Amino acid sequence: MKLIIQLVLWVVIGLLAYLTFNAIWEPIQFNKLKKVRYAKVIERMKDIRDAELAYKQVTGKFAGDFDQLINFIDTAQFTITQRRDTTVLDKEYKKTYGVDKYMEVVLIDTLGYVPVKDSLFGKNGNYRQMMFVPTTEKTEKFSLEAGTIMKNETPIPVFEAKVAKEVILKDQDPDLVMQEKQVVSVDAVDGAYITLGSMTDVITTGNWPKLYGGKEE
Repeated sequence: MKLIIQLVLWVVIGLLAYLTFNAIWEPIQFNKLKKVRYAKVIERMKDIRDAELAYKQVTGKFAGDFDQLINFIDTAQFTITQRRDTTVLDKEYKKTYGVDKYMEVVLIDTLGYVPVKDSLFGKNGNYRQMMFVPTTEKTEKFSLEAGTIMKNETPIPVFEAKVAKEVILKDQDPDLVMQEKQVVSVDAVDGAYITLGSMTDVITTGNWPKLYGGKEE
């Protein structure tokens, strides 16, 4: 009977040790995997941001549709210009007062054009996959919106791309994913989403910390 009790105790001790180990090990592995996946997602979001900023530079607004954005990259061109400061004769002044007067002006010369695709991505054609969330085997897409908000009675273009953390981590422990969605920290991605831009504020940065390249990059 004593031997049986000892065996039972050893089994209980072993089980408790296993549960304690898992309670420590699983969050460590989860955090490692999370950081790798977040980094891939954020790199793709940076491509989206570059494309959106180029779209706004050429069109004056942001794109709210990935097909529209990719078609723009395939076909649009940046204008290469050169600024020159010079002086010219003020003809109206001479006509009025009969004397020469020169004024300083800025001239913008068009030197040529360069495809947006080459300027942003070179020979890399991966931008055509920018709508897909990395690590999801092209089964999940980023959400993308664009529009305008009013600032000082002026309409300002805005856009927002985002993806839920539970989409990026859908094959992980639900309890750990739930905890991750509630994170608030200067060294973490806060909240339930990884976001870029905003539909309520004039920003084109993301909600990730310097660990992933900084909000300003």
